[in-house]
Amino acid sequence: MTGQADSLPAARRRKRKNIRMQAPETPPPQRQSRSVAAQPADVGPSFRAGWRIIAAKEFADHLSSWRLLGLTIVLALTGAAAVYATGGVIKSFASQAQGTQSLFLILFAPPSQLQQLNQIPTFVTFISFLGPLLGIAFGFDAINGERSEATLPRLLAQPIYRDDVVNGKFVAGLASIGLILAVVMALVGAVGVIQLGIVPSAEDVARLIVWWVLALMYIGFWLAFALLCSVLVRRAATSAIIALAAWLLMSVFFTLVVGLVAGFVSPVAPDSTSASPDTIANTKVQVNLQRLSPNQLFFEATGAVLNPTIRTTTPGLVTANQADAAVSSLLSLDQSLLVIWPQFVALIAATMVTFGIGYVAFMRQEVRA
Repeated sequence: MTGQADSLPAARRRKRKNIRMQAPETPPPQRQSRSVAAQPADVGPSFRAGWRIIAAKEFADHLSSWRLLGLTIVLALTGAAAVYATGGVIKSFASQAQGTQSLFLILFAPPSQLQQLNQIPTFVTFISFLGPLLGIAFGFDAINGERSEATLPRLLAQPIYRDDVVNGKFVAGLASIGLILAVVMALVGAVGVIQLGIVPSAEDVARLIVWWVLALMYIGFWLAFALLCSVLVRRAATSAIIALAAWLLMSVFFTLVVGLVAGFVSPVAPDSTSASPDTIANTKVQVNLQRLSPNQLFFEATGAVLNPTIRTTTPGLVTANQADAAVSSLLSLDQSLLVIWPQFVALIAATMVTFGIGYVAFMRQEVRA
C-alpha cells in the first residue's frame, strides 16, 4: 500500500507534464508601435473639411467687419467717379463714338486718346493702385493676430490639421476680395448703363469676367505676401508696414529703379533716335525688368483683355512700319487670351510661390512660442 501511495503522485506529475507538452503554446501579446498607436483609427470628416470650417468662419467675420465695408465704399466711390468722368468724355464725342464696338468696355479702360481728356484716373488705374490694399488688409494680421490673442494654440487643439489654418485664412480672404470686386464692378457697370444708356454684349460680359479673375489673382498675390509677413513677423503693425512699403515700392518707385538699372546695363547715346539699336535694346531691358513687378503684368494683361484692338503687350517694341502694316480689327476673346497668357500664368505662379513660402514657414514654426 505504501509503494502504491508513493507512485501515485509521481504518475500525476508525469500526466500533467504530458498535457503541458501537448497543449499549443499561445504567443505573447505583441506591443503596438508608438507611431501606429498614435495614428487615429478613423479619420472623420472633421479632418478632411477643417480648412472649409475655418474659411467659412473667417469669411463670416470678414462680412461683418468694418474693414470690408470701408474698403468696399472707397472702391465703389472711386470707381463710380472714374466711370462717370469717362462717360462724360464719351458723351462729348457722341458723334465720333457712334457705332464703336465694345463701347461698354471703354468705360473701364478707355484708350489713350480719351485718357488724356479725362482728369480723373480710369477705373482699372484705381484698381491697380488701391486693389493691393484689399489683400494687405485681409492678410497682415491673419496669423500674428491669433498669436497676440493667444488663440492659435487653442485653434490647433481642435481636430484639424495644422495647415488647415493657413489654407482656410487664405481662401476666406480671397473669397472676400472676389466678393468686393464683383459688387464694385456691378455698381460701376450700373452707373455706366444709366449714364450712356448702353447694354453690354455677351462678349463684353465675358471679357469683364476674365478681367475679374485676373484682378483676383493680382490682389491675391498681395494677400499671399501680407500672409507671409504675418507668419514671419510677430507684430501685426510691423507686418502691415512691411507690406505697405513693398506696395509703395512696386507702385511708385519701381519704374524709377528700372530706368536707372536699364541705363546702366544698356546705355543710350544722346543722339540716338527711337529706332536706333541701342534705344531698342534699352527698351527691351526696361520691359523685362518691369515685368518682375506684378503691377506691370496686371497692366499689360488688362489692356489686352478690355481693349480688343490691342495685339501685343509690348507696344514700345513695335516699329511704325509694323503698326501701319497691321490690319485694324477687333480680336476675339480667345485671341486676346493668347496674347496675355504669359502675364496670366506669371501672376498665378507668383501668387502660388508667395503663398507656398508662407505655408512652409508656418508649418515649420513652433505654435506655442
